[in-house]
Amino acid sequence: GINAEYGKQWYQRRVREAVVSTQSTGDMLRAIAKEDSPLGKKVSNTLASGELVTDGLVIEIIEANLQSDACALGFMLDGFPRNIVQAQKLDDYLDGQNEPLNNVVEFKVKDSILVERISGRMIHASSGRTYHESFAPPKVPMTDDVTGEPLMKRPDDNPTVLTRRLDIYHEQTAPLISFYEKKGILRSVDAMQSPEKVFEDISSHFKL
Repeated sequence: GINAEYGKQWYQRRVREAVVSTQSTGDMLRAIAKEDSPLGKKVSNTLASGELVTDGLVIEIIEANLQSDACALGFMLDGFPRNIVQAQKLDDYLDGQNEPLNNVVEFKVKDSILVERISGRMIHASSGRTYHESFAPPKVPMTDDVTGEPLMKRPDDNPTVLTRRLDIYHEQTAPLISFYEKKGILRSVDAMQSPEKVFEDISSHFKL
């Protein structure tokens, strides 16, 4: 079966323990969306609709975070770039820093499996612990097993928004596969295998 604990963030944590800092654009944007500001409301509405935040805003946030001390020894980007324009702008920035990307990991999963995995997801906000209604339910409905605190569902974790996000992925993000393949840095991983096999495949690329 599918265990909700084994999403891409689980693999990130294991790689991060061995290597570097993770910069998640999703986490950054969700933090901004909680702010009581015009920008926060704009980002919040955009995320809830399933649309993508503008390239300019995302790139500004990414560049600021890559300049932090946490990224001094290296970094992983989660959820960025999402289109060719962002990839080109990222290349321009990293070339200027003399720090080109070394690896790009593609998690290969069928659309139908993604919808099933994500639409049933529940999250404990403060710890990041993840549950799933079918595959990894909490002992008490909508309650974290460890703290007893309530779980949450992201407003964009529903089939309607997910279908829209997948349409955008195939239209805007999928072209990055050939973009990075031509650069010789694309590593494709079958993410429908067992979690340990997926991590083993990732590890072989990163030589962990």
